[in-house]
Amino acid sequence: MATVFEGDSYKTPDKVQRALREYMLLGTRWSPYSFFIKVIFKYRALALKGLYTDNVWADSSRELMGYLESCGAKFDIRGIDNIKKVPGPIVFVANHMGTMETTILPGLICPIKPVTYVVKEKLVHGPIWGPIMRSRDPITVTRKDPRRDLEAVLTGGSERLAKGISIIIFPQGTRTEIFDRTKFNSLGIKLALKAGVPIVPVALKTDYWSNGTLLKGFGPVHRDRTVYIEFGKPLMLEGRGKAQHEACLDFIESRLRQWGAKVVEPGQGAGPAPETADT
Repeated sequence: MATVFEGDSYKTPDKVQRALREYMLLGTRWSPYSFFIKVIFKYRALALKGLYTDNVWADSSRELMGYLESCGAKFDIRGIDNIKKVPGPIVFVANHMGTMETTILPGLICPIKPVTYVVKEKLVHGPIWGPIMRSRDPITVTRKDPRRDLEAVLTGGSERLAKGISIIIFPQGTRTEIFDRTKFNSLGIKLALKAGVPIVPVALKTDYWSNGTLLKGFGPVHRDRTVYIEFGKPLMLEGRGKAQHEACLDFIESRLRQWGAKVVEPGQGAGPAPETADT
């Protein structure tokens, strides 16, 4: 049974025993990634048998989190009470740096309330990751037809929210370590307005596990970079939600600046993102 973090925050303890493979693989990127592959194959087998439930998803997420801590990752997680205080489903609106948050967020949210993602359609068809992703009943988008994707998110998202299932959405459209608010679309706001639920902004700095060139999800590992995750206060939408959209952006941008992440300065952005989402 997945357990909820006690209190509003969590920090990795100062003394965490290093994994043996940290020494065997000389502290390269492959020691944490080998744990990731181990977890994926372990739980893929359960997904194929129809046994990958919400609790198991949360357990697998927390298991990987523990492995990453044994490979030098230091987590600083805050705002967990902001999830607990909302009695019903939520639309979580987050910036998107890399693969790490897609594996860690379920371990934080699922023990409190059921949740799923908006994901690229091709992710549910992959031979390795696909069975796990399909078991989560995600909302899929093509990233080729913005109108079709918008309808898929609004319709599929509303159906899931009506069943009490929260939604995690990354409105930037792609993974990036540089935050540009002009590329952060309002799809999460539109979904929350349609479903009549609050949004919770989520600020993420997960570049401990960075993006790669050849293998996008497996870039260099930066053990000197703390993993920051913070859930903001729930925002009930008013009117067309423009004020709440700006408040969401302000929250994420302020935290990223505080944590030393790269942020595009006002006037330097390349224009708004299309109304699609990505993991």
